[in-house]
Amino acid sequence: MKKLLVSTAAVAMMASMAMAQDVVRLGTEGAYPPWNFINDAGEVDGFERDLGDELCKRAELNCEWVTNDWDSIIPNLVSGNYDAIIAGMSITDERDQVIDFTQNYTPPDPSAYLAMSDDVDLSGGVIAAQTGTIQSGYVAESGATLLEFATPEETIAAVRNGEADAVLADKSYLAPIAQEDPGLMFVGDDVPLGGGVGMGVRESDGELRETFDAAIQSMKDDGTLNTMIEKWEVSSTFE
Repeated sequence: MKKLLVSTAAVAMMASMAMAQDVVRLGTEGAYPPWNFINDAGEVDGFERDLGDELCKRAELNCEWVTNDWDSIIPNLVSGNYDAIIAGMSITDERDQVIDFTQNYTPPDPSAYLAMSDDVDLSGGVIAAQTGTIQSGYVAESGATLLEFATPEETIAAVRNGEADAVLADKSYLAPIAQEDPGLMFVGDDVPLGGGVGMGVRESDGELRETFDAAIQSMKDDGTLNTMIEKWEVSSTFE
């Protein structure tokens, strides 16, 4: 209880120090279910919509959602098109050289290979991955031939049409696809990558980072974050 009270107080303190701006814009891709996607009403939905709305509520911030293609999501944060990234982005040293991250809001979760045959050559074959992801970086260094695509849907299509032998992506993204398509299967071992998923902010926005950091911690402390993770099945929970 003491830990919870301290974290709640921290959220309130950071919110009172607040941003000079009236609206905090949250940038997401809107194409990576169950993390984030566009629903039938044309609105951002998914785990990160629930999470972002709750974080803004706790931090007493007025937030709005902005969608952006994945391959330019960091440059458009830096240029000011939105104020924070909340888009299933794994925390890596390379990205941390360009932007700042909050603490992670999901633990490190495995990536996995999805293919149409269990005898594909993962070390020397053609592996699809989304451009600018930790998976594409891993494939590029693995000895396999990397085939990059702008969207996650295109990586799956490349496997289905025989353009790629397999796709490497977050297992939480691939699992429902594998369940729905009997022609696709997980192959090889899971690949642990990254330091968990966090919010990205500009390096100059330390106050905003600390505000969201405190809100994330408060959700960890009271168990709300684990409940949300379990609801959307995006990751393992925090211990």
